[in-house]
Amino acid sequence: MDTTPIFTDDTIVFGLLMLALGFVFLTESIKTGFWPKFYKIVPGLFMAYMIPALLTTIGLIAPEWTTISETGVETEHSTSLYYMASRYLLPAALVLMTLSIDLKAVFNLGWKALVMFFTGTIGIIIGGPIAILLIATFSPETVGGIGPDAVWRGLSTLAGSWIGGGANQTAMLEIYGYNQAKYGQMVFVDIVVANVWMAIILIGIGKRNRINKWLKADTASIEELKEKVSAFSEKVKRNPSLTDIMIICAIAFGTVSIAHLSSNFLAPFFEDLVAGIESPTTRNIFTFLGSKFFWMISIATLIAILLSFTKAKNYEGAGASKFGSVFIYILVASIGMKMDLTLIFDNKMLIVIGLIWMTIHAGLLILIAKLIKAPYFFLAIGSQANVGGAASAPIVASAFHPSLATVGVLLAVFGYAVGTIAAIGCTILMELAAVS
Repeated sequence: MDTTPIFTDDTIVFGLLMLALGFVFLTESIKTGFWPKFYKIVPGLFMAYMIPALLTTIGLIAPEWTTISETGVETEHSTSLYYMASRYLLPAALVLMTLSIDLKAVFNLGWKALVMFFTGTIGIIIGGPIAILLIATFSPETVGGIGPDAVWRGLSTLAGSWIGGGANQTAMLEIYGYNQAKYGQMVFVDIVVANVWMAIILIGIGKRNRINKWLKADTASIEELKEKVSAFSEKVKRNPSLTDIMIICAIAFGTVSIAHLSSNFLAPFFEDLVAGIESPTTRNIFTFLGSKFFWMISIATLIAILLSFTKAKNYEGAGASKFGSVFIYILVASIGMKMDLTLIFDNKMLIVIGLIWMTIHAGLLILIAKLIKAPYFFLAIGSQANVGGAASAPIVASAFHPSLATVGVLLAVFGYAVGTIAAIGCTILMELAAVS
């Protein structure tokens, strides 16, 4: 079926995304009437995500589409905007937001950040098998299948994605040999459920004070970090000259180029190194080391942290983190356009499994956050460092404050490291649940 949207030219689509972002910021700046009441309930970052999703839903734009020629030949097409935003703008944003970071203050955030991260991981590990057991009581065919068609094999790829990321997801597909003809259904569930959960987290950011009050959370360490960065920014604040702006761009995209160059060497090197490991299980645990995206994000963040100990950090006074925020919002819009809301009603039962799974993950996070009085920031980042990975964890973190983006990256990189082995544990439990 021909699924061509009205606008397919990336130049036009990018313009529409920028108009959507401009609309969000314009209406958010209005201090009287309807809009202040609206944004008191719905955060601007959520709108930056949802408006592109609506544009995709009504068929104006699309992340992927199919055209059919007069001779009946089908051709697959896709936009390059998400690739551009995630590979160019995301690492640039991380550099600019990390320039003024106080690394000591980041480590002073304490143990609760790690506890919430591992809680999120455990929530994914136990959520899958519990979801299978629940669905099996009234729809056993949904979680059935034998051999390569066994649904638990497909769900193993979700476990890999929701604990680590794309590299871990691919590793799980290889380990358990799920029927690749049906793999698209799992990718679809991944996109829908993960994006719905991210939308809920973004809404929660707008209500974080109320949530923190309910959690009885101690936010002192987070406020201390924000205050330190804000005080430094105020101290070096100046009206940026053209020279300042060009140097900021040079720092950002120069670092991005180094990160890409390094990842082009490191990823193949480690891919070959890991391929030489005899044990299949051990080999797949370290598959993430062959991911260019992993190395690109890690190297860009590492260089930015090193730059934070130099005079380069003074460019925060010229608005470095503001430029970073612009890039993050463009990434948010490009992620939003990947979400077609009508697809939620396709493959309903697989979506239900995913929603139950994510509900267990969320419920466990809320329970532990309440018990240890962890701030909503730790809950949100602990979840997104697992489910969203390095692409969305910094987005959520920076929504609290630009200085916190690095925290999201560090936890997401940690997620890559534990993703495959944790996903294997989850899959073992899902197999037992499916055959019980």
